[in-house]
Amino acid sequence: MSQTIVVKIGTSSLTRPETGQLALSTIATLAETLSNLRHLGHQVILVSSGAVGVGCGRLGLTERPKAIALKQAVAAVGQGRLMRVYDDLFSTLQQPIAQVLLTRTDLVQRSHYLNVYNTFKELLALGVIPVVNENDTVAVEELKFGDNDTLSALVASLVEADWLFLLTDVDRLYSADPRSVPDAQPITLVNSIKELAELQVQTGTQGSGWGTGGMLTKISAARIATAAGVRTVITEGKYPGNIEKILQGEPIGTRFEPKPEPTSARKRWIAYGLLPVGKLYLDEGAVKAISEAGRSLLAAGIITVEGEFDPQEAVQLCDKNGNEIARGLVNYSSSDLQKIRGRHSREISAVLGYEGVETVVHRDNLVLT
Repeated sequence: MSQTIVVKIGTSSLTRPETGQLALSTIATLAETLSNLRHLGHQVILVSSGAVGVGCGRLGLTERPKAIALKQAVAAVGQGRLMRVYDDLFSTLQQPIAQVLLTRTDLVQRSHYLNVYNTFKELLALGVIPVVNENDTVAVEELKFGDNDTLSALVASLVEADWLFLLTDVDRLYSADPRSVPDAQPITLVNSIKELAELQVQTGTQGSGWGTGGMLTKISAARIATAAGVRTVITEGKYPGNIEKILQGEPIGTRFEPKPEPTSARKRWIAYGLLPVGKLYLDEGAVKAISEAGRSLLAAGIITVEGEFDPQEAVQLCDKNGNEIARGLVNYSSSDLQKIRGRHSREISAVLGYEGVETVVHRDNLVLT
């Protein structure tokens, strides 16, 4: 049966840690594995880090640049080199590939989001393997995905993939960092993201010296992907051939089971595609109405309004302690919300001087996070 498979490989797997130079044997095995999957009838997308790391190696830099302008320049040098290596290897295997560079803006605007979706669908229908990366050359800090783990999960969600493979520098998820805690316990299966809290998993926020990710970003990516119904696996990037073994049922790596009833595509766009520009702090009654009864947010339940925003922009809905419970598209500007927060819906028109809608965030534009 044909499946859609998204594979993300990190800089730590693509490069040699001591030099930052490309690990060509790993990349060759990856190209062979993905080509095999394609020839078996699967649709395959590769999300590849490495542009900045390769650029550093090409320019003789000994550490990853921190200044945005320099990082963008180095990424521009590295991206071309990285794609050339991929193209040479995949061409040898008669497998066409395409470069797809994305910024967060491509997913924030609904029309762009649908356009990206259509592009992927056409490429996959043509038998092409899209090679995706963040467009580091032009992305500004506030509109960055932050890491390719998040990008890969958003791509998997967008195309409604069956599998997301996160290839990293450890063989699976552990109860603590096995590099510093020798008796850390391996975790092979996570039935729900909530289980991680019960396991009290200690996850590192830092990746390798050449990369940007850590185990925390992979768990966040798994949360996004599994909410979209995508089965997610963390496994070791040194052995890309394990992807085929996992698809055949071998218990390699850590597997995250997908949510049985995936969130709708539009609600996934609201929850993960958009960048929230404000926060609404809610009283206990509003939190309960939204999280337990699935109701819309009314002005009466808002305690505090934070940030500046216009109608139809995304905001975070938080409890009074600041814990996010949901995200949604707001019907009022921040300045109007400051006037009507805590008030009954019937008072809105008198306070604002115009006939406003009853709901601040309608339940159709609201998703629990």
